[in-house]
Amino acid sequence: MQDLAEGVAQFQRGVFPAKAALFAHLAATHRPSTLFISCSDARVVPELITQSEPGELFVIRTAGNLVPAYAPGPDGVAAGIEYAVAVLGVSDIVVCGHSACGAMTALAEQHDLSGMPAIADWLRHADAAPAHADTAELAALVRGNVRAQLANLATHPSVARALAERRLTLHGWVYDIPTGTVDDVAA
Repeated sequence: MQDLAEGVAQFQRGVFPAKAALFAHLAATHRPSTLFISCSDARVVPELITQSEPGELFVIRTAGNLVPAYAPGPDGVAAGIEYAVAVLGVSDIVVCGHSACGAMTALAEQHDLSGMPAIADWLRHADAAPAHADTAELAALVRGNVRAQLANLATHPSVARALAERRLTLHGWVYDIPTGTVDDVAA
């Protein structure tokens, strides 16, 4: 926790003053152009990977960068998507998977998740991704999962409407942690 407190102090001393005009603008304006859906993995930092400034990305992070298909009822991921598309008017959505993903590894290696029911239930949202039996195929599973999540994303009414009106473009990416490369994944 001390590291976090020191980071806040450093932000307040150096970063915030250098970007004071940007933060003053952001206090009254919230117009990100992109919704970035990525994994919760601490090694995947959308703003760092894209070199974005505060206010440029609306970010949703979920285990395995999973996007449940639309269903009526309360859903924090669906609410975030709807807000980004219908209220903020983002023009692009990126679903970004990554190498060494723990969620995809659990699926690829068929880990016993019986003692972790919340994780097991959440990973069912990856069911549309092609199944692979070993970690040699993990990269293919990660790519397949990105494609599956793009398909799930298109089931959300706000997304479907914006796509039909050609106000929105969907993108699939895979970030490779050890090399820093980002590859496009065709839908």
